[in-house]
Formats: sequence, structure tokens, C-alpha cells
Amino acid sequence: MATPDAVVIGAGPNGLAAAITLARAGRSVIVYEAAPTPGGGCRSAELTEPGVVHDVCAAVHALGVGSPFFREMPLAEHGLEWCHPDVPLAHALPDGRAVAAFRSLDDTVAQFDRRHAARYRRLLGSSVAHFDALASSVLGPVLAVPRHPLVLARFGIGALAPATRTAQWLGPDAGALFAGAAAHAILPLERPLTSSFGSVLLASAHAVGWPVARGGSQRIVDALVAYLRHLGGEVVCSHPVRSLADVAPARVVLADTSPSALAAIARDRVPASFARRAARFRHGPGVFKIDYLLDGPVPWAAEVCRRAGTVHLGGSAGELAASERATAAGRTDVAPYVLVAQASVADPTRSPAGQHTLWAYCHVPSGSTVDMTDAIERQLERFA
Repeated sequence: MATPDAVVIGAGPNGLAAAITLARAGRSVIVYEAAPTPGGGCRSAELTEPGVVHDVCAAVHALGVGSPFFREMPLAEHGLEWCHPDVPLAHALPDGRAVAAFRSLDDTVAQFDRRHAARYRRLLGSSVAHFDALASSVLGPVLAVPRHPLVLARFGIGALAPATRTAQWLGPDAGALFAGAAAHAILPLERPLTSSFGSVLLASAHAVGWPVARGGSQRIVDALVAYLRHLGGEVVCSHPVRSLADVAPARVVLADTSPSALAAIARDRVPASFARRAARFRHGPGVFKIDYLLDGPVPWAAEVCRRAGTVHLGGSAGELAASERATAAGRTDVAPYVLVAQASVADPTRSPAGQHTLWAYCHVPSGSTVDMTDAIERQLERFA
């Protein structure tokens, strides 16, 4: 192959998106990936039994169908099919009930009393009605001039607040639902701006849904790779890049890697000041994840949880805030906030008839080696 215009290091979704953007602009591009398969955190594998598909990391793509980039891509032509559960998200409550983010905003607010229903609608109504405009702003380039400043301004008023404050304003039930969505930020919920995570994720649940990819998250990456190759791009797997000498000479090199990996790869090309900052880079909290293959659906205490693709466990907004606060402080001594993905609810093709795939994870301090199996299963038993 002739010298490419660009090289991309890392075949995760971001690296592939960059490569596709370049290829659509008529540039030649090669993507290098160290792993045997592309995808990074968006891969699937047989983790429990042969023939049973589990997602290695990302499973439910709350912003997949709402992403402006993905909406522009003809990925359906390359095998990608989204599967939507009846209920995008359910949040189990301490008293055995659950609240849900239904696709319908009206159905969702019907679960709350009049005052808190009005507040939930006031918080999310504009974002749901104008979700495409909101997505183009919050999921677009950070330094770009907003194309929809009024929509972004209305969103920003509520997004600035700590999630704990918004949850308290929304009341016990709606507040717990909101706190569970905001906790995807993996930050203490008392931090400013954490409400932005809850607002965007819940708005997406109402506007476009929280789907899974039929056959596993790997199908998203497979479709991206197929489209890139259709455009003339190339993906090379099982090709670790330890220095720039390991890639083809190119006019531009982009890296979908961690800061420390980039500093090592481009050690002769990056300023010393960047290398020092990269060496000091601190990773945020991680996750402890369990994959299950079940001989039947989870017998959740609340019926709505049985129809949801995603279930949040942890109880009240206050309990969730305590869990995330402990994680940030380096502790694992409280009942964890647990995120459950029930892929089989929406996509029964992943396992033999009658069996169900499910994963559950909780947040843990960076570098933690604590086995959280018992803690996660206590939360599962608490609400099932």
C-alpha cells in the first residue's frame, strides 16, 4: 500500500470513528490494533459457555442510537441491528417497588405525585423534545460553537447542579431514578455538573431508548470495520505499537490510547512537558464485573424490572450517593451501586432457548483487587 495519509493507533470505537471520518473525506488510512480483534471495550466473547455471547465491557448503548456520528453512518447496511427492550431502565427501590424510565415521558411521570411529576417534566421535557439538537452539542467537539444555543442553555441550567441536589428536588422515587442515571459518571454525586450525566442519559432513554446490538456489542465494531473497509481503509489487528517505528509512515498519526501509552509510543516526538504530565496521569475508578448465564430470567421483586434492559440496584438516592462517595475515597465497605444489563430481555439470540445472559458490575477504587462478588450478589438478592 502507498504511504497513507493517516494512521490511527487503537481500533476502539473512537479510533474507528476517526478513521471513518478521514476515509469519508477521501483520505487513505490504516488502523493498528494490538488485540486479535478490534473493539477495545466494545467487544463480545464466549465468557461462560461455548456458543453463548457476552459483552466484554459495553453492553447497553444509551447514546449509541442518539449519537450524531452513528446516525450518519450506514451501519445497518453492514450488519448492525439495534434491539430495544420494552423498558429502557428500571431502578429498584428499597420497599420492593421500582420506578422506570419508559420511552414515554408521560408514562414515566405518571409514576410520581403531581409535584414531582411536574419537576421531572420541567427538568427533562425540553431535552427530550429537542434531543437531536442537544446531542449535537453535548456529544460534539468540545470547542465548537453550539449550533443550538437555546436548547443547550435550557439544559445547562439544571446540568450545573450536583446530582444529590437535583435528586432531592425530584423527590424520593424520581430522585432515585435520576441518581442512578447520574452515577454512570463514576463521580461523587455531590460534585457540581453531575446532574448533566443524569439529564442526558434519562433524556436519551425517553427520546431514542437504551438498546443493545443484536448478537453482541462486537457487531457495532464489526459494522464500523466493514464500513471503513468499504471506504478503502485498512484495519490491522494483533499489531502492538510500541513506538512510531511500528506503524507505516504517514502525514498524520492519531492515537486512541491512554496518555501514558501515547507518551511511550511517541516519546521522541512529544514535548517533555507532556511526557511529565502523562506520567502523573491518574486513572479514575474502575469496575468489578460478573457475567452470568442463567437457566431463567431473574425473578425481580418488581415486575417492571423483568422487562427492563438495564436495572439499577442500590436503593435510595442517598444510598447511591454514599456508595459513589466511598468509591472516590478508595473504600469498598458500603453496599455498592450495581448496574445490571439484561441483554437477553431484548436480544434472545445470545444464548440457547430458555437461558439468559446477564452481567452486573459495581464501581471500585482505581487499582482495587477486592473481590466484590458477594457484595454484588447481596444486592441482586435484595431486590430479586
